[in-house]
Amino acid sequence: MATVTTRDPAQRTDERYVYRFGGGASDGRAGEKNLLGGKGANLAEMASIGLPVPPGFTISTAMCTRYYEEGERFPDSLREEVAGGIAHIEGVTGKRFGDASDPLLVSVRSGARVSMPGMMDTVLNLGLNDQTVEGLASGSGDARFAWDSYRRFIQMYADVVLGLDHGAFEEALEVAKEDQGFTLDTELSADDLRALVAEYKALVQAEWGKPFPQDVHDQLWGAVGAVFGSWQSERAKVYRRLNDIPAGWGTAVNVQAMVFGNMGETSATGVAFTRDPSKGDRAYYGEFLINAQGEDVVAGIRTPQYLTRAAREDAGAQAASMEEAMPAVYAELAGVFDTLETHYRDMQDIEFTVERGTLWMLQTRSGKRTARAALKIAVDMANEGLISREEAIGRVDPQALDQLLHPTLDPQATRDVIARGLPASPGAASGAAVFDADTAEKWAAEGKAVILVRTETSPEDIHGMHAAKGILTARGGMTSHAAVVARGMGRPCVSGAGGLSIDAKSGRLRVGGREVAQGDTLTLDGSTGEVMAGEVATVQPELAGDFGTLMGWADGCRRMKVRANAETPADCKTAREFGAEGIGLCRTEHMFFDAARITAVRQMILAADEAGRRAALDKLLPEQRDDFAEIFLVMAGLPVTIRLLDPPLHEFLPREEAEFAEVAAAAGTDVETVKRRASDLHEFNPMLGHRGCRLGVTYPEIYEMQARAIFEAAIDIAERTGRAPVPEVMIPLVATRRELELMKAVVDRAAQTVFAERGRTVKYLVGTMIELPRAALKAGEIAEVGEFFSFGTNDLTQTTLGVSRDDAARFLSAYVEQGIYARDPFVSLDVDGVGELVTLAVERGRATRSDIKLGICGEHGGDPASIAFCESAGLDYVSASPYRVPIARLAAAQAALKAR
Repeated sequence: MATVTTRDPAQRTDERYVYRFGGGASDGRAGEKNLLGGKGANLAEMASIGLPVPPGFTISTAMCTRYYEEGERFPDSLREEVAGGIAHIEGVTGKRFGDASDPLLVSVRSGARVSMPGMMDTVLNLGLNDQTVEGLASGSGDARFAWDSYRRFIQMYADVVLGLDHGAFEEALEVAKEDQGFTLDTELSADDLRALVAEYKALVQAEWGKPFPQDVHDQLWGAVGAVFGSWQSERAKVYRRLNDIPAGWGTAVNVQAMVFGNMGETSATGVAFTRDPSKGDRAYYGEFLINAQGEDVVAGIRTPQYLTRAAREDAGAQAASMEEAMPAVYAELAGVFDTLETHYRDMQDIEFTVERGTLWMLQTRSGKRTARAALKIAVDMANEGLISREEAIGRVDPQALDQLLHPTLDPQATRDVIARGLPASPGAASGAAVFDADTAEKWAAEGKAVILVRTETSPEDIHGMHAAKGILTARGGMTSHAAVVARGMGRPCVSGAGGLSIDAKSGRLRVGGREVAQGDTLTLDGSTGEVMAGEVATVQPELAGDFGTLMGWADGCRRMKVRANAETPADCKTAREFGAEGIGLCRTEHMFFDAARITAVRQMILAADEAGRRAALDKLLPEQRDDFAEIFLVMAGLPVTIRLLDPPLHEFLPREEAEFAEVAAAAGTDVETVKRRASDLHEFNPMLGHRGCRLGVTYPEIYEMQARAIFEAAIDIAERTGRAPVPEVMIPLVATRRELELMKAVVDRAAQTVFAERGRTVKYLVGTMIELPRAALKAGEIAEVGEFFSFGTNDLTQTTLGVSRDDAARFLSAYVEQGIYARDPFVSLDVDGVGELVTLAVERGRATRSDIKLGICGEHGGDPASIAFCESAGLDYVSASPYRVPIARLAAAQAALKAR
C-alpha cells in the first residue's frame, strides 16, 4: 500500500474538501494553493475576476493525504460533497451528468501546489457511454465529434484508470487509418470512429476481463482515485525527488465541465505563454491545433501551429497561425493574456479551448522558463514597474543560473548538421546517442555524457531525461512534454525534428541518408534546433546584460559575502569573473599532487628523520610560494583562506608495483623501503586517522614550510602591486584548543621570521575549520586562539551523521524516499543536526571573541537552502566552487530579503 508521509499542517483547515468555481461561484482564491493546488486555486481566481472558466469544483490536497492515511478509501462525506459539486456544474450548464439525451461531460485533472508537468494523470470526456454518446451526437449535430470524443475517453480511461497498455489502442488507431489510406486522425469518419470504439471496448474486455464501465458515477470515482494514485506513481516520485517536493503535500483533483476543441474547424485547443519562456521576450508565445483536444498539443502527438503570425513567418511555416485563422478569438485571447499578466504580475502559462468560436480558459499558472528568460522577465518587469527590484531578485531560482554559466557552441566551429527541429530548450550539449531512458540513466551513472533520442518523450522517461545532457525528439512542439520538462531541468532540447526515423529496438536513427547508431556522438543546439553529428567546440558565456543587472541588484541587498573554493590561478580568475569576494578555501594538497613536485613530496614522506623531511620540504618551498603568489595576484588584495595540508600521507604514495620502483629510484632508496613505508602509513579509516592538524602536531616542519611560503608570497605580491594580500591560515581538523594553540605558534613563528628577513609585515589571521562535533561543542575555548572559523560541512556532516560521503550513494536515496532525511544531507545541509552544531559553535565562538570571522566552505556553500540557513545563523560569508558563486550571490540576497 502506498503511503504519504508527514501531512502539511497548511492543508487541513476544516472538514470541507470540495470547493466550487465558475458560473458566479468562487469558493477559493489564488493564495490557497496549499489547499487547492495550483490549478484549482488559479481556476477559482480566474473565475473571480470574470474570465470565461468552465464551471467545476476542486477536491482539496487534504483529501489526498487522508485518502492514503485511510487505506486509499474515500469517506462518505466526500461522496456527498462531490454530488453537490456535480449539481453546481449541472446548474450552470443546464446539462445532466449521465443524461442520455443531453449529457454533461467532465474532465478530471490533477493539480499539485507546484507545477509538475506531465507527471500526473488526466481524464477527458468523462461521462460518455453507449447511450450518452448518442445524445452527444444528437445535441451537437456532429456524430463524428461525438464518436471521436468517446474513442478518446475509452483510450485515456483504459490507460489512466484501468492501467491497460495504451500502445494497443494506439496501434488499433494506426491500423484504422492505414486501412482507409489516411494520415491524420481527423480524416476518420463517424462510422470509422464508431467501429474503432467497438474495437477499443473489445480490447478493454480482453485485457481487463470486464466490460468498459458504463455507469458515469463509477467512471468519476475511478478517475478521482486514479488521479490521487498518480501522486505515488514512479515518475511523480522521481520528479518530486529531483525538485525537492515533499510527498506529504499531495495533489488536488479538479473536476470541470468539458468544453470541446474537436468540434470542427471553428474549434481549437492550445497552450500559450504571455512572454517567450525560452528567451524572455515580451511577445505572445504558444501553439494551437484546430479540431483537437488539449492532450494532442501537450503530448506532442501532432505537431501544432503557431499562435502569432510573426512566429509563423519567423519559422517559415505554411500552416496559418491562430492570429490569421481565428482573428476575433485571437484578439479576445490577447486581452486575456494582458489581464492575467497584470493580475498575477508574472509571466503566465495558459491552456485554452475554443468551442465553436467561444473562448474558454482552462488553466493559468506562473510559467516555467529558462534561466535566461527568468532573468530577462524579472528585470523587464521591474523596469516596467510591474514588480519591485526586490521581487525581481526573488523571481529567479538561484540553481537555474547554472544554465547560464557553462559554455555554448562556438559559432565559428564547423557543424555537420544532419537534422533540424524546434528550439525547445536553449543551450548546447554533446554526448552519445541513446534511445531509451534506462540506458541513458545507466550510461550516465558510468560517467558517459548521453543524448536521449526518442520519437516522443513520456512522463515515464523522466529519469533518463534527468540523466541526459540533452534531449532530441522526432515529434512534438515547443510546449510538448519533452520541451517543458527539459526547460525546467535546464537541459538543451530539440523537439519535432520530423525528418528523423528512430528505431529504438535496434538502436538506430536515420535521417536524410545518414545513420546514427547507439553510442555515436551527437550535438544539440537547443537555441537553434540544429542536430549535428560529432562533437562541436564551445565558447564561454558572457555574463552581462540582464544577468549583470540582476546580480547588481542582488549584491546591493545581501549581507553575507561570497567567496570561492579554488586553488589554481585559472579557477581563481573564473571565481573573480563570477563575482567572488575572496577565496574561502584553498586546498594545498591539490598543489602537492602536481606531477612536477610529487617526487619531492614522496621524498619527504619516505625520509627517516626530520633533517630528511626538511631537505625535501626545501625543494617544495619555492613551488608553494609561487602557487600562493599567483593566487594572491589574481585576488588583488581580497582575503584568501589557505588550508594547510589535510589528507593522510599515504594518499601521496604509489599503489602499483611499477610506481614503487619509480619512487624508489627517485628517492634514492630501494623498493622494499618504499613498500614498508607505505604499509606503515596504511590506515583502516583514513578520514578519522592521521590527517589534518594531526600531521602538523607530528611533523610541524610541514606546516612551517607552508606558512613560510604563504608569507613570502604575500610580501612579494604586496611589493609588486602595492596591494597587500590578506592571508587567512586555516588549521584543519582541530578538535581541541591545544591543537590549534600548537599550530598557531608554528604559523606565528614562521610569520615573524619572514617579516624579520624581509623588513615588512602583512596582516594575517590564523583560524580553523570546524569539521568535528567536538570542535563545535568546544567552540568557545577554541575561539580563545582562533581568529576565524570556517565550517567544513562536508566532513562535519560525515562525522555528525556517522555516514561516509563516498559510500552514502548506495543507500541515501532510499533514506530520502522514505522521509528519514528530507534531502540528501551532503547536498543540502541537515539543519536539525549539523545545523544545530553550527549554530551552537557560532554562539559560543562569538561569546568568546565578538569579532571572530565566520564562514562556510563545504559544498553546502553553493546550495540555496543551506545559504538561507547560513543567513539565519549569522555567518559572515559563504564559499562555493567558482561556477556556483553567482548562485550563492543570488541565494544570499534572497535569504537577506526574507530575513528582513
